Amino acid sequence: MQKDNSSNEAPSIHLGRVRHRKRSSECRHFFFTAMLFTYGRFLSRQLVNTVTSDKLLYQIVSWVIKYQMVICYFLYIAGFVWFILTLKKKMYKYQFSQYAWTHMILLIVFVQSSFTVANIFEGIFWFLLPASLIVINDIAAYFFGFFFGRTPLIKLSPKKTWEGFIGALVTTLFSAFVLANLMGRFQWLTCPRKDLSTGWLHCDPGPMFKPEYYPLPGWVPHWFPWKEVPILPVQWHALALGLFASIIAPFGGFFASGFKRAFKFKDFGDSIPGHGGITDRMDCQMVMAVFAYIYHQSFVMPQSFSVEMILDQILRNLTFEEQQILYEQLGKIFQDRQSMLA
Repeated sequence: MQKDNSSNEAPSIHLGRVRHRKRSSECRHFFFTAMLFTYGRFLSRQLVNTVTSDKLLYQIVSWVIKYQMVICYFLYIAGFVWFILTLKKKMYKYQFSQYAWTHMILLIVFVQSSFTVANIFEGIFWFLLPASLIVINDIAAYFFGFFFGRTPLIKLSPKKTWEGFIGALVTTLFSAFVLANLMGRFQWLTCPRKDLSTGWLHCDPGPMFKPEYYPLPGWVPHWFPWKEVPILPVQWHALALGLFASIIAPFGGFFASGFKRAFKFKDFGDSIPGHGGITDRMDCQMVMAVFAYIYHQSFVMPQSFSVEMILDQILRNLTFEEQQILYEQLGKIFQDRQSMLA
């Protein structure tokens, strides 16, 4: 006689669904906390500028921004306590592994993608150019490797060759120099976004996007129509982005190759026959976005000083006599300016 196990299976299925809902709720809680922390840090200024017309909303947003770290910390602590209270016997290993995976995914997704958002607010140029260089490098490596590849580059990906790597390097550097000149001529690409509105952007492009003229060397023929070449200063910075994309992007491809072999995938998609899908072109976008942000903040963005910062430095580093001399000299400067304007 066959034993009926339906009565035993039903409670286990119900219990599994309950546990799944609890895990989903915990994940959503940590997801919201991570989103508030990472994006709040980058978008705080834009949020304030957007809601300046409404006093009540402005006060609420300003309060949330001021105490953002405190709010996020206690939200995380609440999720941590929630996780501890929901631990079940014989499920410890599984629950802790899910807890670790949740943190790893949030770290990879939010921390790196928030840099992408920050780049966009500095100007779409700082998002579009690095992303384009990654795609150009990947496609150029494929074509140079397909037609000229002879020397294997790495065992993890046998189709990668030194010829493809070097050809992609030269192509990416050339493309970076040319694309920076083309993109740098459009204000809607170079202007930073000060708020969350959707209006068209107009701004002073700044010295990075104003051409500097370099005379051509003497060996250039006299019949050549141009005697000088206009180059945007940002084009030299674009070469650094191109160099990073050329060196790091292949390793993103190697990582993706190992991942696909581990799970027995040939490609991430088939939208480009023989060359993988769109995802295959995005192997290293996150790492590139972080580098673009760090490079922009370190070498491109001019250092700005607020009145509070200057006053703090004066009070910390100048003696009382030196502060008095500075006060008298500033007074003379202001008097001279007033007399000139009068």
